[in-house]
Amino acid sequence: MENFTTLPELNNTLGNWTDYSIQYKVISSSLLLLICALGLVGNVMVILVVLTTKHMRTPTNCYLVSLAVADLMVLTAAGLPSITDSIFGSWVFGHYGCLCITYFQYLGINASSCSITAFTIERYIAICHPIKAQFLCTLSRAKKIILFVWAFTSLYCVMWFYLSDIQELVYDNDITIISCGYRVPRKFYLPIYFFDFGVFFVLPLLLSAVLYGLIGRILFLNPLPSDPKDKKRKNGQNNHNANDRTSCKNSRHSSSTATSRRQVTKMLAVVVILFATLWMPYRTLVVVNSFLDQPYLDSWFLLFCRICIYLNSAINPVIYNAMSQKFRAAFRKICRCGRKSSDKPATYSVALTYSAVKDTSMVESTDHFTTELEELTVTDELLSDQKMMFPDPCVYEKVNFSDA
Repeated sequence: MENFTTLPELNNTLGNWTDYSIQYKVISSSLLLLICALGLVGNVMVILVVLTTKHMRTPTNCYLVSLAVADLMVLTAAGLPSITDSIFGSWVFGHYGCLCITYFQYLGINASSCSITAFTIERYIAICHPIKAQFLCTLSRAKKIILFVWAFTSLYCVMWFYLSDIQELVYDNDITIISCGYRVPRKFYLPIYFFDFGVFFVLPLLLSAVLYGLIGRILFLNPLPSDPKDKKRKNGQNNHNANDRTSCKNSRHSSSTATSRRQVTKMLAVVVILFATLWMPYRTLVVVNSFLDQPYLDSWFLLFCRICIYLNSAINPVIYNAMSQKFRAAFRKICRCGRKSSDKPATYSVALTYSAVKDTSMVESTDHFTTELEELTVTDELLSDQKMMFPDPCVYEKVNFSDA
């Protein structure tokens, strides 16, 4: 973000210009470079994992890919230019660089907010309205929503081509600094700031708070409802042993699905909470400076705001790796850090997942239930003992399933 502060009005004196200290240049450039490098690598890996791994192509993960693309845009269009600003203290990318970089900054920011809102709504429908989710939470529909999000934000952000421009700021000590700012007076761009603040920050967070509250009530307070198809089939069984086997399978599947849903929801809730927390300093600064005659311009606090924003775009892959076993295993595979036999667990896991779908007759269309059932994976402890014999069918309840 190049526009952390409001530029002074043309009729006001700018005072004397002082360059950043060596300490500030070293610390700021080092931190920004480290965060941007880690964020670029991590988000690229998220995209590669979902695009190259078939069982990772779920509606939820499609929204995470959209979020990763938006974060990449923020890091490249805002993070990397901030490094040059910290070193030189002046804009070095010229007129067209100012227009394009400003456009892609706001495009990435708004697209990330819309992607977070989209996967929050998707989670709400999938968990709180499972019948509707069979038709609404599909992979094809997720792709259409993502396409609409990017088309809408791309058109909305076109206005920044007309609002931004470079300016030559001549200070009292005869030093000229090039800045990428606004070509319109403050009274015209402040309403746009507040509109962005309401539509792409406050509204998504309020909606997320309400929806995750409803999701939490279903997942953590109410038991997972049983499927009516299972009840009909169970009543139609005449053999007592067959009923026992079906009951064991249904119990194991319901428990595994509930655990997976809780873990995935926790992971996405953490993403939303960090988004709100890390964006709060910058959003607050903009609002406060909008009402001050002399805006708050402390360079170290501005650096803190920048770091929070870029850290938000860089930390999501770390969250996926820490809270999702499937992402963690896929990351290892991309990095080639796993053993050569690491492909076998994935094959066995997918086969078991589809077997559970087939045996319990839970679905008629796998397009929706890739959202939930493909998030079940078999742990390494099971795979190490997979040669053991299980005389009792109910022993399969001991299988430990994990999240996406």
